[in-house]
Amino acid sequence: MAVRRADRGVIASPNIWHWPAVYEEENRAQDTRGAVYAALREAADWAGADVLDIGCGSGFHLPMFARDAGTVIGVEPHPPLVDLARRRTVADETITVVPGDAEKLPLPDSSVDLVHARTAYFFGPGCGAGIAEALRVLRPGGALAVVDLDATAHPYGRWMREDLPHYDPPAVEAFFAAQGFDLRRIDTEWAFPDRAGLERVLGIEFSPRIADRAVRETSGTTLTVRYRLHIRRKPRGLEL
Repeated sequence: MAVRRADRGVIASPNIWHWPAVYEEENRAQDTRGAVYAALREAADWAGADVLDIGCGSGFHLPMFARDAGTVIGVEPHPPLVDLARRRTVADETITVVPGDAEKLPLPDSSVDLVHARTAYFFGPGCGAGIAEALRVLRPGGALAVVDLDATAHPYGRWMREDLPHYDPPAVEAFFAAQGFDLRRIDTEWAFPDRAGLERVLGIEFSPRIADRAVRETSGTTLTVRYRLHIRRKPRGLEL
């Protein structure tokens, strides 16, 4: 879930901002099949590329990109998370973490090959300024990859829609289609080492009422979850 902070124009992420340790558990549990990474690599391989991760949080995904990328830049608006991401990646000279937000990226024009945003900022209508900014920093032929949870897939999608009644998945998907994005749906699972971890994560992702329901409706330590991968390429020869 996210809310806009009018004072800074930044979309806050209450889960990771308030509970970074629990969100770290969530990151480790997500996509244990590696399906999202595989689909992203198929759509926009980053081998040897310059990669930008918008809303990188504590930097969880940065080392994964750095294994094959030429350089990796993480941009994060929340100072405590900037510090965490820098500590996580301090030993890797190919990774840089800088403060900034999606609508005013601290990068020059045409400087990266892949812009990646996972459950960060790009939630559909209203994010046009961030899309334009991502296209600005992309080189011609580069790709903007937006990864988000698919609220049409249940049970997670049902809990999400009940917790966010104003969130309209068809409208979000129509927005991205109108903006020239391709869409791929990716089924995978979240797998936790124990029941307590699963319950902690559901507790930061949903309001108390919906979290309690999600816990009751989940048996064991795994959840079936579907993601959406939206991809838009910057045409070759186009400068924005």
